[in-house]
Amino acid sequence: MDLPPQAAQPGGPAMISRTLRRATLLLGWLACVPACHAGFELAGPAGSATIVYEDDATMRLAADLLRRDVGAVSGVDPATSSRIDACGRRCVVIGRHDSALVRGIAQDEGIDLATLKGKWERYQRVVFQSRRDAGRQIMLIAGADTRGAVYGVIDLTREIGVSAWEWWADVHPVRRQRIEAADEPLASRSPSVQYRGVFLNDEDWGLQPWAARRDPANDIGPATYGRIFELLWRLKANVIWPAMHESTKPFYQIPGNAQMARDYAIVVGTSHAEPMMRNNVREWDKQQGDFNFFTNRDALVRYWAQRVNQVKGFDNMYSVGIRGVHDSAMEGADTVARQVTGTAAVIDLQRGLLSAAQGKPASRIPQALTLYKEVLDIYKAGLQVPDDITLVWPDDNYGYMHQLSTPQEAGRAGGTGLYYHLSYWGRPHDYLWLGTTHPALIRDQLERAVATGTNKLWIANVGDIKPLEYLTQYFLDIAFDQEQLTLSPRQHLVRWLSRQFEAGHAEEIAAIMLGYYQLAWERRPEFMGFSQVEPVTVTRQTDYLRSGGEEAEQRLARYAALVRRAEAVHRVLPATQRDAYFQLVLYPVRASANLNSRILKQELAAQLAREGRPAAEHYARQAERAQRAIDDDTRTYNQGKWQGMMDAAPRRLPVFAPPVFASYGKPARQDCAVAYPAALPGGADRLVFTAGRAETRTLTLVNYGAGTLRWRAMAMPAGYALTPADGELDADNGYEQRIQVRYDGKGQRGRLELACGEARVAANLVLAPGAGEPLPTEHDRIIALPSAGAKAAAGWTMLPGLGSYGASMRSDFAQASVALDAAGARPPLEYDFVSHTASAARLKFVTVPAHALTSANGVRLAYSLDGGPWQLLDFETFGRSDEWKQNTLSNSAVRVHELRALAPGRHRLTVVALDPGVILDRIEVAFDGAPQYYGKPLSPAAGEEALWQ
Repeated sequence: MDLPPQAAQPGGPAMISRTLRRATLLLGWLACVPACHAGFELAGPAGSATIVYEDDATMRLAADLLRRDVGAVSGVDPATSSRIDACGRRCVVIGRHDSALVRGIAQDEGIDLATLKGKWERYQRVVFQSRRDAGRQIMLIAGADTRGAVYGVIDLTREIGVSAWEWWADVHPVRRQRIEAADEPLASRSPSVQYRGVFLNDEDWGLQPWAARRDPANDIGPATYGRIFELLWRLKANVIWPAMHESTKPFYQIPGNAQMARDYAIVVGTSHAEPMMRNNVREWDKQQGDFNFFTNRDALVRYWAQRVNQVKGFDNMYSVGIRGVHDSAMEGADTVARQVTGTAAVIDLQRGLLSAAQGKPASRIPQALTLYKEVLDIYKAGLQVPDDITLVWPDDNYGYMHQLSTPQEAGRAGGTGLYYHLSYWGRPHDYLWLGTTHPALIRDQLERAVATGTNKLWIANVGDIKPLEYLTQYFLDIAFDQEQLTLSPRQHLVRWLSRQFEAGHAEEIAAIMLGYYQLAWERRPEFMGFSQVEPVTVTRQTDYLRSGGEEAEQRLARYAALVRRAEAVHRVLPATQRDAYFQLVLYPVRASANLNSRILKQELAAQLAREGRPAAEHYARQAERAQRAIDDDTRTYNQGKWQGMMDAAPRRLPVFAPPVFASYGKPARQDCAVAYPAALPGGADRLVFTAGRAETRTLTLVNYGAGTLRWRAMAMPAGYALTPADGELDADNGYEQRIQVRYDGKGQRGRLELACGEARVAANLVLAPGAGEPLPTEHDRIIALPSAGAKAAAGWTMLPGLGSYGASMRSDFAQASVALDAAGARPPLEYDFVSHTASAARLKFVTVPAHALTSANGVRLAYSLDGGPWQLLDFETFGRSDEWKQNTLSNSAVRVHELRALAPGRHRLTVVALDPGVILDRIEVAFDGAPQYYGKPLSPAAGEEALWQ
């Protein structure tokens, strides 16, 4: 499918239009669908309603979008016209409330649109029988402004079942011969965030090579931007920061790009590194000298003035300030003081250029200063920013907002905004391939923005758009309607999926995707090489094997289960939905699973070979097949319409490079034996359960002789069950079988006997002391305390979906920061547990590595053990320190306190927050000799299963 000319360009909606009866349309994504009361027939056996539009470019495009959407659902395209007399029995009229068309109809028909005057991006929709033309029924969509009218059209297309991703992810609507829309009056509210949009970035491996094949401009030109701008319409966004890498010709150098933005009523801005609408990477000519304001001021002024005058007639938001040419620090400033004075002078000069070009005060021209990287340090050092400039807070590139608005900052005339990464190129490591930011983290960070009044401008770095479809939707849904934050991440995802696929599959697909996000939360696929960039380092063995192979095995098992479930859904979906499902679900799930499999199975193969197990060769071949599977799926993705969009190895980083896949010979042993998941040296001859607690452990039956043998369970103690209980050891499973042993919490210790061919093999089932009550206790010398298992007081909020156990506790935003000596007065989280080991111990506190809420806060907790004195836990990091890098790669921040001894018995650990917005993930009590895991302890912690529900 070729990119069409401007008048026939589709895109994608936002998702949040909740239909309000009578007075208000709350913009949520479960818009009224055909099951709702309907009274206006858009299409039916007698034909389609005529679409009548205000005669300008934007309304013409909106009418064409509605025409195509009605046609996609009904199979019959409605007629369109700019003249009301072209309307027959039924028509949809769209336009600004003050346009000649809409104003005339309102006056003739007695429709009151006065409430729209002066409003931002609102609309009214009213259905009525014309009193002037008997027999004519009209649906009038009147916008307070141009985009308000557009959003009225978008809500209507959502109502009839058209997805925002109908073009960008090939989500086809369900066909129906008859389409009806609700006929009650509707009135929308203004968006929660005034300016909402996306930054197209790091486009070198997807969007740009794809567009170069398809766009007549041989680059990201008007045809591509037309598609993107319609997607922004469908997502109810209004701002674009254009692609700006060296691989891409600058936005304003491609004829038609700026006009396309004007036609779609899209506000054009630029990134933090592109002041005054200038793409420095390809527009600053070195013949003009250094990009140094201190030594080459006149050249910079000419350079900025040229662009400011060129675009003065367009709807823009101007980035002010200065950084280096290549997204680097300001050139020529060798001290922070010089950066402060230089930046202030630059901003003053730029405002003068804007005012002169547009003939009005700079305070009436939208401007933004993005406090990215060193610019935030300059601001903190005392930079005085004119009050009408919007301050834009950045995240740390990994989804954690550096800081947000104090009340004084939120009260600025220009307000405050945020810039948020859903994709990133840079240190400590890129994540450009797959969309893996956990929706629960996005929700938390945007709740912080709402709580601090950060609502003027929200921009998401969405990379190539694909495969970030859902995360982009989620971010922009909340930007448009912050009531979406009342939904849990699961609820929002289920609602979204029910609009993309058959609703009956939405819950299962949501469970698959949340599992995908949860595994990536522990370690993104791109980070599995345990390498870094800037400078690029070689990959090393993952930390998943540092306590033995069981942690890696369990991660692989979880991925394999997700893939099986994802493939099962794919098989039963209608053929018309499978392309969309492959792009939105199956490719990312399988790709992340296969990269993990390639890496971890290669490492496990080497370990098994050292142990003399025949499965070493089996694992090595599985690793090899996993790489081929990534290649095969990527070729499938790039067939046809999306040729060139998906690159499975962006920047060709070491993590993506296939290794040399080793081959292993047969072991010398010939017997059968049991291999235990021995995290501890003393556990190599037993499978340990906790007395009184139901749990499942895994052991492996190995045929070292590498021949085909049948096996079965012969005898086991009461209270235990096996899955499977029999099977075959052969080449297909590497002559090994992982067996789940379930303990019901009531049985006693004993021996499990297995028949392996003619041989008999015994496994020791051992019980460690339990708590004697439903409290957490030791397992492998670790007591695991999920934060959401606390006895919680007011002042804490549980965050579903976020953290290593699927839920975390966050101190409320309304709390003030206090000193340690006030800890006793703060709302506590209380954790009771039972220990048995008499030895030294470590208290390990793991938080989600969020930064301080505002510049007035920190990131501090305090704890007291068994009523002892309060101990401070400060999780603040600085700059791009090594600690911060490890935090972002693992989504965890850790503080460890050593205990000289912890007496056996019952204990109480009390935790309080000294600052707002601190997120506690889990606590571990680890005794000497405990295994070192990469992630959470392998033993299921108390209440874990409930937290996942």
